[in-house]
Amino acid sequence: MNPEESPTPKQTDERWEETPAEISTEETQADVFREDDSKLADDVHLQSSTSIEETQGEATQEIIVTAQSNSDLELDSLSTQVAQRIEELKATEAELKVEISQLQTTYKTLQGQVSQTQTKLSKMVEESLEVLEQKKQTLQIAVEQLERRQERIRNEMRTTFAGTSQDLAIRVQGFKDYLTGSLQDLASAAEQLQLVPPVKEREKRVVREAKPVEKEQPNTLQFSPQQFQDTNKQIRRLIDQYRSQPDYYGPPWQLRRTFEPIHAEKVSNWFFTLGGRGALRTMGSRLQNILIASSAISILYKLYGKSLRTLILANSPERLGEWRRGLQDCLGIGRPDFGPDRGVVLFEAPTALAQKAERLVRSNQMPLIIIDESEEQISLGLLQFPLWLAFAPDPKMMRNRDFDDDF
Repeated sequence: MNPEESPTPKQTDERWEETPAEISTEETQADVFREDDSKLADDVHLQSSTSIEETQGEATQEIIVTAQSNSDLELDSLSTQVAQRIEELKATEAELKVEISQLQTTYKTLQGQVSQTQTKLSKMVEESLEVLEQKKQTLQIAVEQLERRQERIRNEMRTTFAGTSQDLAIRVQGFKDYLTGSLQDLASAAEQLQLVPPVKEREKRVVREAKPVEKEQPNTLQFSPQQFQDTNKQIRRLIDQYRSQPDYYGPPWQLRRTFEPIHAEKVSNWFFTLGGRGALRTMGSRLQNILIASSAISILYKLYGKSLRTLILANSPERLGEWRRGLQDCLGIGRPDFGPDRGVVLFEAPTALAQKAERLVRSNQMPLIIIDESEEQISLGLLQFPLWLAFAPDPKMMRNRDFDDDF
């Protein structure tokens, strides 16, 4: 607007000096100029707007070109990265395929091994089951045989042992009564005879026979610690040998069983404290008592040899049978060693035992009397002999009838 307004004052000033005709022509020219100016202004405006638009387009094209170039660079870098990643993935895929093939082969081999082991295990199980079945059958047969044998032995014990023992006991008792009566009759008949010289000879013989017995009586004291040190040493050595070095396959009359310290203590007490004449408290079992008595018999057999005679006293055939079996087991002796004139004699009555012991003493033999714990009363006639061993029952288990009667 300023370029248009600046020349107009000069024209107006000049119009006032000129004529009206000139003024009209000038006005027309001014209008033409105005129109031209407006056209020029419009052209300039258009040109400026077009130039601005062109510059803006060029700028946008440059921006687009730079963006395209940048995007191309980014795409190139991305494509290279993608190509590298694809190569890496292809390599990983190849490695995985190799591993998969290896795993498949190992799986097949393991599957084959598992099948083989399963077949082998099934065979082993079948074979072991067969073996166990055979063993079961053999054990069943053995058990049946043992049961039949046990039943047969029981029947034999009921019918043979107990009955025969009872019959023998009755017969022996009758024979003993017969002998007692016959001897009494013989003694009374001899007293009625008047034979003075023979009586003197008889008295002399009795005196002569009694002297050796008096000489052998000190043997009963040979277990005391003050005298006979050699015998004491031998007894202690045998007790230590039985305790520390048991011989399960030794000769007869030698202890063949395990000898515990408690057994050794009781045997030592009987030898050295009681002097071979006394009672020991029971071990609570007849087999344990038989073991202690067997050790004493074995030691005395070492000292006296075949002159030792063992006399067992029990009040029933069953208990005597237990003593016989126990002595056979502990000393390795047999049935021939049991009998009236053998190493071991079994008695049910104390009177017959006392008579046998007296005859043994007269024949210069050494009787060893062993009394079972079942004997509640002991005959005083048994206590006169040099060697006797009694097993006393436990006081807690004894039945005191007087005490029960008081309450």
